[in-house]
Amino acid sequence: MKGNGKQQKVLYFKVVLVGRVAERHGKPYRIIAIPGALSLYNFAEVIVGSFDFEFDHPFGFYENLENWRQSREGYELFQDIGEESQFKGVRKTAAEKVFTRIKDVMVFIFDYGDEWMFTVELIRQERYPMIVERSGQPPPQYGMEYTPDGGE
Repeated sequence: MKGNGKQQKVLYFKVVLVGRVAERHGKPYRIIAIPGALSLYNFAEVIVGSFDFEFDHPFGFYENLENWRQSREGYELFQDIGEESQFKGVRKTAAEKVFTRIKDVMVFIFDYGDEWMFTVELIRQERYPMIVERSGQPPPQYGMEYTPDGGE
């Protein structure tokens, strides 16, 4: 689509609950689509809600999948609520600024006490508005006079 104004991103993620508890339950996952401009805070709320958990604990996103505590890059709620954190906050960070390429993966930790752990992988990107389906050939915009009955 040309000249239709600014297009926005839609990001598709595969979010997998991981760890021993998850393995006993078949590693549940969700495919989630969000606007790219959505903050990591609101994305976390979507993730937590999609697994029917209450959104009532601190959380963070981290780049080190093997040991999130050793991450060099991360985004935490702690930063936004004035607690000490070496990482950026989640309230003003858009998902599209963190997940920029297909296959980008982070670990999402929710409730540091119970340490619910999810892998969050960007699996697809689209831009909207977009044409979902086309049918038929429209008449030329210029060079032909339009009449409601189809005549010229």
